[in-house]
Amino acid sequence: MKDRKERSNHPHNSRVETHNYKNRHVGAWIISIVVLVAVVGVAAYFASVYFRTKSAVDKTYDPKTAVKTTGEFNGKKKFAVLLMGTDTGALNRKEKRGRTDTMILAVVNPAKKHYTLVSIPRDTMAQMVGNDSFKVEKINAAYELGGAKMSMDSVSKLINVPIKYYAVVNMGGIMKMIRYVGGINIRPTLSFEYGGYIFKKGKLTHMGGAGALAYSRMRYDDPRGDYGRQERQRQVITTLIKKAVSVSSLSNLDSILTSVSSNVRTNLPFIAMQQIAMNYRSCANSSSSDYLHGYNAMIKDAAYQVQPTSELQRISNLVRQELGLPEETISNNETFQNEKNIANGFSFKSDKTQDYHIYDYTEEGDN
Repeated sequence: MKDRKERSNHPHNSRVETHNYKNRHVGAWIISIVVLVAVVGVAAYFASVYFRTKSAVDKTYDPKTAVKTTGEFNGKKKFAVLLMGTDTGALNRKEKRGRTDTMILAVVNPAKKHYTLVSIPRDTMAQMVGNDSFKVEKINAAYELGGAKMSMDSVSKLINVPIKYYAVVNMGGIMKMIRYVGGINIRPTLSFEYGGYIFKKGKLTHMGGAGALAYSRMRYDDPRGDYGRQERQRQVITTLIKKAVSVSSLSNLDSILTSVSSNVRTNLPFIAMQQIAMNYRSCANSSSSDYLHGYNAMIKDAAYQVQPTSELQRISNLVRQELGLPEETISNNETFQNEKNIANGFSFKSDKTQDYHIYDYTEEGDN
């Protein structure tokens, strides 16, 4: 476990809130699906660019985490995709992977013509599933330590839901697309200054790539912390998607496709993207959003978010219901650690930041 001290931006003992968003919030870091599907949609109408589109999308495909997709996207089956955003260099760079800034589980339910977005806060304590030895870290470390597979496995174990598909997006690289489409117009959700840019709440603002990146990056001056930043990221991406698929952007299609192919990785192949575009369009008209919301705690000298067992169970029930799966009682490293810590005086009802101890789950837990 790292001893690196980080500032936590989540409020103490906040109640879990559920937010329902309609069309104006569609896309919340669904870049991996929506951007690629949108490009596929453009190609469907403009056949001359089909092969360029396929080539770009094929470059986003990660065969190392490939899974069978035959019949999965027939328009009737429910499915989930783990969406991750990273704010470090290009995804095909040779140096070490960075941590994920954003993790959202998107659950598509065609029976309801609806999709659900569940945010996993970056500071959430979780077991790194698939590590050579027992290791507990912040959930955003899973991608750095074990790539997409460890991220999927760790989130799957955390909330007890099956996760087969993922997409990771480099936010910095995607900002280049904003330049290629001529910038975007956004009404800021709050007033602030960051990176030399001034944003005023509610004032329609034209943003280039650097401005949009500054707008979506600011974290500590937002009263909602990381949740507020995620909302601004969703706002930027949603606006970009609408602009990217417009006819006026087709003159820069090659640049847009190059940016997508360099900054998105997924185990959803091109044919799956096509099937999602054709068979799940009706699901884009209605959505809801939820998130794990825990308690601040110190593990050694680092600030974490510790999720109560009741909250893990609530989110597990929600996601499993959307996937058409029966509810199951959660039993994992996190519930084991909660039980041990409560027995030793930790209280999820306290307003104070408490010390939280990690016990060896491999020896004492039912792993």
